[in-house]
Amino acid sequence: MTPTKWVRIWNERLPDVPLTLVQVSAAEAPDVLRAGDADAGFVRLPVDRTDLSAIPLYTETTVVVIPKDHVVAAVDEVSAADLADEVVLHPLDDTLTWERRPGLPAHERPATTEDAVELVAAGIGVLVVPQSLARLHHRKDLTYRPVTDAPESRVALSWPEAATTDQVEDFIGIVRGRTVNSSRGRAQAPATQEKPQDKAKAKPRGAAQPKKKPVARPKAAKRGRPRRRS
Repeated sequence: MTPTKWVRIWNERLPDVPLTLVQVSAAEAPDVLRAGDADAGFVRLPVDRTDLSAIPLYTETTVVVIPKDHVVAAVDEVSAADLADEVVLHPLDDTLTWERRPGLPAHERPATTEDAVELVAAGIGVLVVPQSLARLHHRKDLTYRPVTDAPESRVALSWPEAATTDQVEDFIGIVRGRTVNSSRGRAQAPATQEKPQDKAKAKPRGAAQPKKKPVARPKAAKRGRPRRRS
């Protein structure tokens, strides 16, 4: 996932509409969208689509987080069976669905993935998570390796179905790689000078509305005498 790239493209196309990124846990994301605290967000599938729309984007690689001096760090990838003798931490906010978890269970489940990473650094066990979470909680003394046969996590862009605004459509287009002139994207009005009274006020919660743009009228065709054919 490349949110910084999408934010950059947004700022280039819609410089008058601020885009703010808010970090929440995977479990909280759907409720944040339903509450209207965010216009759109990245969620892990499956998600209840009763009132949320979702566009699947990609499937994440699953990795095992380990200390840099761990024996697993010497190989490029491992299987779940390779972790059979390891204590595998299972945080309460785990995003993976296992039929049978690998390794040995810890005495207690960490409250969060962040807590589990701290326990890995302390040598208590190892942690299997989607790669983005391993990157999010990166530490200099830890590394990670792909787990070839672990469950994968699918990521989607989601938003409240009843709140499919023009700005949400714009962001969907950016995430899906549409160009400015894409037939599925919203047409961009020609650049014209705005009058002071045409400027729209920003929403109180920071998701500013785009400035109003005057409608461009085509120039009238010049009249003239018809030219006689030679």
